[in-house]
Amino acid sequence: MATVEEAAGSVRDYDRLIEAIAARQDREAFAALFGHYAPRVKAFLMRSGTPADLAEELAQETMVTVWRKAALFDAARAGASAWIFAISRNLRIDAARRQRREALHALAEEPEAELAAAPDHDMVAAERQQRVRAALDHLPGEQRRIVELSFFEGRAHGDIAGLLDIPLGTVKSRLRLAMNRMRALLGDLI
Repeated sequence: MATVEEAAGSVRDYDRLIEAIAARQDREAFAALFGHYAPRVKAFLMRSGTPADLAEELAQETMVTVWRKAALFDAARAGASAWIFAISRNLRIDAARRQRREALHALAEEPEAELAAAPDHDMVAAERQQRVRAALDHLPGEQRRIVELSFFEGRAHGDIAGLLDIPLGTVKSRLRLAMNRMRALLGDLI
């Protein structure tokens, strides 16, 4: 039987390394997998626009997830590379969503003094809210419901799929269509 180094070095059988991690929490297999994939995941994240420090953090988190969820890996469904990069992509998406939510919460928690400084703020906000509601009324019902669940109730796409009993891809497609329509209707607000 080949050593971990031989499996990773000559055969490049990273599927077996993940299986070794799952079966016996093989630290050598994980070290070999980490050494190969961590820099590649970081580079992938940076190419997709993620800042270097966050890319490093997400690469580490990706590899920790590989360690924790190695038992879920199925070589028949996807190879090690596809599985690992899917994990990193999902973590990047989750991080971007967290950043957006934090930014929205920060805007919502502006001190009253700043709001009082702009006397027309309430009028502008009311007008903006009215335009958004009118644009929502132009959406088909299934798209409007997904927008409301996602943006007004803050639900994750997976939760929406479960709640509405539709595939996750359908949720994402409807949301994308709705946002394109909203952008067309509210171009100057977005």
